[in-house]
Amino acid sequence: MTVRVPAKVNLQLGVGPLRADGYHDLVTVFHAVSLFDEVTAEPSDRLAVSVRGDSVDVRGVPLDGGNLAARAAVLLAGRLGVEPAVSLHIRKAIPVAGGMAGGSADAAAALVACARLWGADHEDLPKLAAELGSDVPFSLLGGTAIGLGRGEVLTPVPVRGPFHWVFACADGGLSTPAVYAECDRLREVAGRPVGRPEAARELLAALESGDARALGGALDNDLQPAAVELRPALRDTLAAGRAAGALGALVSGSGPTCAFLAESAEHAADLAAAVRAAGVAETVVRAHGPVPGATVI
Repeated sequence: MTVRVPAKVNLQLGVGPLRADGYHDLVTVFHAVSLFDEVTAEPSDRLAVSVRGDSVDVRGVPLDGGNLAARAAVLLAGRLGVEPAVSLHIRKAIPVAGGMAGGSADAAAALVACARLWGADHEDLPKLAAELGSDVPFSLLGGTAIGLGRGEVLTPVPVRGPFHWVFACADGGLSTPAVYAECDRLREVAGRPVGRPEAARELLAALESGDARALGGALDNDLQPAAVELRPALRDTLAAGRAAGALGALVSGSGPTCAFLAESAEHAADLAAAVRAAGVAETVVRAHGPVPGATVI
């Protein structure tokens, strides 16, 4: 059973104050794009994980129970009262630790693949996905959606797409907890009160109308200053995309992947070539969105 699952970019990521449980209240606009991982689940005598990279470095991906796809299989098996006797083969094209929810995508794909393999009810998967991580429910859903809470409470939003993107992937990842901690530190140093974020009306209107130029001007990520502080080279990456004519530029999620919005597929090709020539990223790829979430193929 093979499931294909997309990467995501946060068109908006509003980070509220630190909560008592250690999380932050978020308002985020998720957007699924056409960079896909594939997870194949096969019956086995034990839980096993293998990973292959398609143009991405997978050396940091765990091959044991720490892998999110493996955790998804164990969680689902526990709810069903069966042994997690499955072999998970992960084929990756989503950057690892790149702020594009690659691990969450694999977890969502593993849930769908194992549910099919074991005859489980798919209606329960969103609840299990939320237990695994804040981004996993959106990886199941796909499309474009507003995420509240930790990002797991989803409301789909209307989009007149497609929108065309260029992603500049850095050499090595960034730790999501470290980026959030740096965001908290920078806010404490600044001494400004942090209010409850809201979804930007102009961004939602741009999505509904299909206005790429307006969308580019509305992109926003509260974690971007922290990601840039931890990885100063991202300043050059963002500047290169803007200089090459991107309609909008931002760090994707917790980074370090940078996302650039293009006017068209042809513009995306030119933009990708310019960013690649600037030498500010390990790899540069194009994609479009929105696309569906985890899908059996």
